[in-house]
This record gives sequence, structure tokens and C-alpha cells, in this order.
Amino acid sequence: MMFELIPFPHSRSMDLYRPFRDLENLERSLFSGGLVGFQTDIRDTGDAYVLEADLPGVKKEDIHIDIDGDRLSISAQRSSTNEEKDSDGNYIRCERSYGSFSRSFDISGVRSEDISAAYDNGVLTLTMPKQVQAVPAARRLEIR
Repeated sequence: MMFELIPFPHSRSMDLYRPFRDLENLERSLFSGGLVGFQTDIRDTGDAYVLEADLPGVKKEDIHIDIDGDRLSISAQRSSTNEEKDSDGNYIRCERSYGSFSRSFDISGVRSEDISAAYDNGVLTLTMPKQVQAVPAARRLEIR
């Protein structure tokens, strides 16, 4: 059986009818600096999947990883701390993004109890061991 680690759509309420979802997504992308999620790389190392997520400027305590059944969700919050201000106390320039970001992934082929996480230099690394497929033992049936 071939298994692929596939991201879920951004919305948590996939099964609800939401006629204005596209409009909400457009609004979110326009007013959140165009960054709704974060970028990830996923590698298959043979016995595990390694997910690396770029979360620059996010503090470790502002990252949350939740597992609900076969869904792993990563959420993070980043805030802007630019101190350059004009004489009125307003920003002269603020290009860094801030807000909440989240992504969800299907982990149905993963041993969720053995997932480990590390965060270093703005990169979150999750190591997710694959489930071991039980190979049935060979045997001979007796004919009655």
C-alpha cells in the first residue's frame, strides 16, 4: 500500500457549506500581507516522514501542534516588533507579516504517538515514523 503525506485544505470546517469561503479567503490574503499559511518540505526517509516548516520570526511558545485522529495541525502566531517610528509614533516602514498561520496534514500512515518535534533557527522539524505494515506469516492449511 502506497501512502502519501498530503496537506489538508486550510479550512477546519471542510464539511460545512460555506458559500462565502472564496470571498473570505480573498479578504484574508489581501489583509494579511498575502501570507495565509507557511511553506513546508516533506521528505520520505524510508521508515519515516520528515516535515520541515519555515516559521521565521515565530517564538517556540507561539507554535502549536495538535493531533486529532488522522489529522495533524500546525498553527503559529507571529507579531511585528518594528521599532522604527516617525515623530507621531507611527511606523516609517513595516514590511514584516504578522498574524496567525495554520496548516493541516493527513497522517493516516503515521504512528502518531511516536511523532517528535524540534524547532531551530526558524525551522520546525517533525519526524513522523511510518506505520509498520504487518506481513501475514506463511502457513499451510490442512484439508479436512
